[in-house]
Amino acid sequence: MPAHTSAIPQARTVAHAPAGGYGSGARGSAHLAASAGAATETLPSTSLSADAVASVPSGVAAPAPGGANASATDAGTGAPADAAASAPARTFRPNAKYVLLLGSMCALPAISNDIYLPSLPDVARDLGTSATAAQLTMTALMVGGAAGQLVIGPVSDRFGRRRPVMVGVALHVVTSILCALTPGISALIALRVVQGFFNASASVVAMAVIRDRFVGSDASRLMSRLMLVIGVAPLFAPSIGGMIAGEVGWRGTFGALALFGVGLWVVVWRKLPETLPRRRRREGGLRTAMSGYRRLAADRHFVALAMLPGLGNAVLMSYVVGSPFVLQEGYGLSAHQFALLFALNGIGLVGGAQVNAALVRRFAPIRIVRVALPLSLTACLGLLTIALTGAGGLPVLLIGLWLVLAMVNLVPPNASALALSRHGEIAGTAAALIGAIQIGVSALISPLSSLLGGDAVAMAGVMVGAQVAALLVLALATPAFRRRGAWVAA
Repeated sequence: MPAHTSAIPQARTVAHAPAGGYGSGARGSAHLAASAGAATETLPSTSLSADAVASVPSGVAAPAPGGANASATDAGTGAPADAAASAPARTFRPNAKYVLLLGSMCALPAISNDIYLPSLPDVARDLGTSATAAQLTMTALMVGGAAGQLVIGPVSDRFGRRRPVMVGVALHVVTSILCALTPGISALIALRVVQGFFNASASVVAMAVIRDRFVGSDASRLMSRLMLVIGVAPLFAPSIGGMIAGEVGWRGTFGALALFGVGLWVVVWRKLPETLPRRRRREGGLRTAMSGYRRLAADRHFVALAMLPGLGNAVLMSYVVGSPFVLQEGYGLSAHQFALLFALNGIGLVGGAQVNAALVRRFAPIRIVRVALPLSLTACLGLLTIALTGAGGLPVLLIGLWLVLAMVNLVPPNASALALSRHGEIAGTAAALIGAIQIGVSALISPLSSLLGGDAVAMAGVMVGAQVAALLVLALATPAFRRRGAWVAA
């Protein structure tokens, strides 16, 4: 067996999620499995444990081989779909290596920002530019990432999951080296756009791979588990980046990014399985991709759900972009003190994601979203009040900031899982649009803190605005708060 398929079991249940399936949770997801109109398919497995042989779970799902128009009979036996959906089936169980692999792919954009974060003041001084221009190198990565998501998502639906990510990560290595050699701020900003474009291949393919095998609460739980890996970026990347910059300068951080990319490429080549068989790939080129995007854009509920991760990420990016200037220049913290606080706040991010992973075992994802958003807005308002009044000084400000960040990851995994469950037959395109909206919204909102003054009040004010917008989207563009809405799970 080839090296890249030997580490991860391949058996799975193939189920076609209904376009309107919103309320999958501890109880709602059972309905999703029963109503999916599914066929079961068992692929060769190399390491399937005995407890993986169980009745069909709601979350382990992928589009039926025929896409939206698949036959309602079992692909291998001709049995009726409802009988196949209720029969015992061998299911895919993600192990720690699988989570580590997908988490590392998702973390590439975050690491590309966070390892470089403590160097922003040095970049501004070394290249003779302003703090706002230096921050644009962060925004540029997100703009490139948004464009990359839109292009690479349909490409992964056409050519499979492995090839796009391997090409993208290889070109990430090249652009990282070029960033290290850049002579000026304009060239650095342009190269960061290109770097973000190719970084997107790792994150969009990871999301598509999740949707190839999971929906509903199981997908949300797996996305939350990925934060154990993604959370390493804010925990350690700034400290590592600060040490590298202290020894060899800010350009050395891009050398470290190139080395990380080489390691990730090798792991993907050896361990990432192809989760999109040839028979399920979409034929065609630009016209097919555009038809997929038109279909997604016409789904108002999908668009609303896709907006929520972006607005939540805008809160996080307002902190990421603004905190070096707020804490280092505003409060006089050293680079090492800032890195320590960044790591402590990273613990809050990871902890919140793991709380969500536990909650989706008992509650439908939409229930969590509609409770978490008002709570998060309340925390942001508290942080803004602290920043305006100066009550308690830096310690109280840091406590308020930690609480805000601990709630950030309660919404995006659930909203993303719900959105992806509506269009599993074009999972790569759907994941791309979610990622593009997320990055695009973040790129538009996060620089506002600098434009509004760059202090704690500006940073907290942007956070409040993003959460108000998210709550309005949820309330006005989805049936989440309607007592008789489609998302009110029993």
